[in-house]
Amino acid sequence: MEEIERMLKRIEAILSREPAYKFEAYTFVMAGLHYTVARLPKPRHVTGRELAEGLRDYALDQFGPMARTVLEYWGIKSTLDFGKIVFLLIEVELLRKTEEDSVDDFKDVYDFNDAFRYVIKEE
Repeated sequence: MEEIERMLKRIEAILSREPAYKFEAYTFVMAGLHYTVARLPKPRHVTGRELAEGLRDYALDQFGPMARTVLEYWGIKSTLDFGKIVFLLIEVELLRKTEEDSVDDFKDVYDFNDAFRYVIKEE
């Protein structure tokens, strides 16, 4: 319980100085990181590109055709927004980075219009 309270306080600290994204955007990115790493053969550090792609898959898995709408409601309109959220979480020590990691790793990984165009698969 203490760990959750610590996480919530750190996210609240981000929100007080950076209101561009809603609270849910931060928890989504953290859950999406777990989702992305869990799909790997064994846990390891993921790149910005890998995380952005994992977050796309996670959003589609969680929200289906509403994924883009939900993300945009939270303030996420591009893959660069994922990167900005990740680096804000790094600043408050909820996530870590390597020397090679940069917010630019998330820039233009994919186009939101294309990535979240939901197609119903016919059987």
